[in-house]
Amino acid sequence: MYRYLNTPYRRCGDSGLLLPPVSLGLWHNFGGIDSYENGLEIIRYAFDRGITHFDLANNYGPPAGSAEENFGKMLKQEFGSHRDEMIITTKAGHRMWEGPYGDGGSRKYIMASIDQSLKRLGTEYVDIFYSHRYDPETPLEETLTALCDIVRRGKALYIGLSKYPADKLLFAFDFLKNAGTPCIVYQDRYNLLSRGVEEAHLQTAADNGSGFVAFSPLAQGLLTGKYIQGIPKGSRADRPDGYLKKDDITPQNEHTVSLLQEIARTRNESISQMALAWLLQNDKVTSVIVGARNTEQLKSSLNALDSTPFSAEELSRIEKILKS
Repeated sequence: MYRYLNTPYRRCGDSGLLLPPVSLGLWHNFGGIDSYENGLEIIRYAFDRGITHFDLANNYGPPAGSAEENFGKMLKQEFGSHRDEMIITTKAGHRMWEGPYGDGGSRKYIMASIDQSLKRLGTEYVDIFYSHRYDPETPLEETLTALCDIVRRGKALYIGLSKYPADKLLFAFDFLKNAGTPCIVYQDRYNLLSRGVEEAHLQTAADNGSGFVAFSPLAQGLLTGKYIQGIPKGSRADRPDGYLKKDDITPQNEHTVSLLQEIARTRNESISQMALAWLLQNDKVTSVIVGARNTEQLKSSLNALDSTPFSAEELSRIEKILKS
């Protein structure tokens, strides 16, 4: 099929699984408060252009669970015959329902979460099931054993981890490998303005045969250039319930982004295109998860695949800006 001809799929760690370099995240814009038809149009556009990886979590919406419900409807309505061409992922780890069993990493919560997610999605299994975060209140062995059992019961094909401290991540990799269900992918925040994973996580994942998937590659919109001149009315940072806070729009960030935008202009690219290309030039990054309010935003993100390779001088200039 033509949709696969121009996508440079990347191997996920040492596994047999391939992921597209740009994946679609359903954290925002696909919930119960959003337009179902617009979401369906975005999914159609993504899939027809080789995006096979759709990233969800049990609490995505709002309301929580509604992104999975909507995606499940889309699968049934239009993509059922293409299920084996898709990588569908979901996660559990953050607050999902009330009471002491609706959050964290306990076996009680994780096993209930996978069953609820499969029901909402209308599928017998997901391709990757993630522990969405490390839970310090639960023995890590308990969390990891539950993940192994989910794979053994056929409810997920692979295990993933997200947002783990470096030492806990290393323990988890060893535990899962010894249990015979290795973690094939680690997911964390990574972008030009958030580079903490470079200290240990990227190399730890690579050393343990795991792929790395970056979320928030545009820093929740900071790396689009939208906030260089302040906070536009109606933007994500202008909303009181938004994940991006006004306090994140600092003079230092504005200055850094403006300097990066100058480099992007010399490359005949948008700053968002350059920011995604910068991540993808790292051979330890398997895929970047982008969001999209409409097909035009997604098209802009996919333009990163046509980005000009960085010269040593450009990488040096970017590094200097980021360290200044």
